[in-house]
Amino acid sequence: MVLALNCGSQTIKFKLFDKGLAKKKEGQVSVRNPQEYKGLLISELEKIKDIENRIEIIGHRVVHGGVEFNRPTKITAGVLRELKKYEILAPLHQPYNLLGIRAAQKIFPKAKQLAVFDTAFFKNLSAAARTYALPQNLRIKYGITRFGFHGISHEYAAQQAAKKLKKPLAKLKIITCHLGGGASIAAIRNGKAIDTSMGLTPLGGLVMMTRAGSIDPGILLYLEEKAKINNRQLKHILNYESGVKGICGKGDMLDVLQAVKKKNKKAVLALDVFIYAIKKYIGAYYAILNGSDILVFTGAIGFGSAKIRNMICKNLDILKGTKILAIKADEELAIAQKILSL
Repeated sequence: MVLALNCGSQTIKFKLFDKGLAKKKEGQVSVRNPQEYKGLLISELEKIKDIENRIEIIGHRVVHGGVEFNRPTKITAGVLRELKKYEILAPLHQPYNLLGIRAAQKIFPKAKQLAVFDTAFFKNLSAAARTYALPQNLRIKYGITRFGFHGISHEYAAQQAAKKLKKPLAKLKIITCHLGGGASIAAIRNGKAIDTSMGLTPLGGLVMMTRAGSIDPGILLYLEEKAKINNRQLKHILNYESGVKGICGKGDMLDVLQAVKKKNKKAVLALDVFIYAIKKYIGAYYAILNGSDILVFTGAIGFGSAKIRNMICKNLDILKGTKILAIKADEELAIAQKILSL
């Protein structure tokens, strides 16, 4: 049997599959207090410990694989050391991904453990798409490049969209929108990613629920000088206090939509800003792809909210002739598929 474990910053999800990819068991728990994370994780894994000997392989979602890891990889002590280096670039996710790996290694010591990377789908971005306009010595020394994230979800959404329309993925131009607590967009041609909105870290690109997305870097320099905000404070602001929450004080889209119904001006503005950024990226990727056969929405917000989808697509005349689909995200199934295809 195959266990797919997805340890996010606020949720722990797992699905158990047989080798025919039939789902046997699943679980999900929300984590409000980071101090409770480890205990809740162990509790979830203990629930399936009674079938330990039948779990042969465990696949872990790992957000950042850096330049070294771009395919499913057997986890060793050396691999874990390398992955820990990327915690600084994905502080909301990487520490919890690695915590999940260590917990699973202890509870299921006989199982093979493999990491499946969010960054892997974007490994073949062109030099033009992945290069930042910074001095070459800094780019090379510190590995500054566009990695992209949510790759497991983007790839799965594109595959499912092609399957749903009964068309070959290798002949399609697709724009995928993963909209949840984190949000990103990818441009996909013939099954391969050619661009994506997130960059070196999961902070870039779209306006997100608590993350600012792409902003003028001069703002950070200005705040550092004028408001005397240090690096640690900036990290917290950009990851936890910005985005939609920064504008209206609410970090959950359901709460924002309720406030919009009540004509709360801050919530209306926050939603407008969120939608506006998505429209811009869709337009940009339509241009890069020279058209789009399919526009796919996935993620808790993208799949879950018809209202959001309608707001995004309203008055986008370029989408005439483009099929618009909502595909439910299933990163755990995608992880299991990748592992069993090895």
